[in-house]
Amino acid sequence: MSFVQRRRFLWILFLAGLALLAIAANATTLSRVRFEELANQATAIARLRCIGVESHWQGGEIWTETCFEVVELNKGLLPDVISIRMLGGSIGSLHSRIEGVPAFRAGEEAYVFLWAREGEPFRVLGWSQGTFRIMKDSRGIERVTQDSAAAPLFDPRTRRFQHGGIRNLPVAIFQLKLRKALEEKMP
Repeated sequence: MSFVQRRRFLWILFLAGLALLAIAANATTLSRVRFEELANQATAIARLRCIGVESHWQGGEIWTETCFEVVELNKGLLPDVISIRMLGGSIGSLHSRIEGVPAFRAGEEAYVFLWAREGEPFRVLGWSQGTFRIMKDSRGIERVTQDSAAAPLFDPRTRRFQHGGIRNLPVAIFQLKLRKALEEKMP
């Protein structure tokens, strides 16, 4: 086989490999969930303060257990301290990040929409859509921003990717919105 033929063969092999990789690759597309639907589907909703994060290996994947102190309970029943288990995390110099899965740092607070089955750890409902970070602005007013507010999500009604979500909403207004959503019963 000549040099040109070997080179062509290697290019064909390389391109075939890329095509197979593209076919095998999985992508995550989050479908937009309305705030009222999140509130209705959540088994618990609470303002949580992160008190610790620990990642570990399980089944060849990195998983992160995040412990939270319950600051305020808005729906459901929760103990004073809960643990949420999520795919992804960091162990040493290895990092695994799943787009849309929230990551927390000790000391930070968020309103989190939780979902759990009997005997299983809590999960964040809708991943980034069910996470609302709390920060203080320059005047000391606490504001809430939904993790998914910056990401385009697929809206099944319009069949398009759109930006949306809650951004810089004062906590008091967020609480009113949450109370209203919890009072509404979804069909």
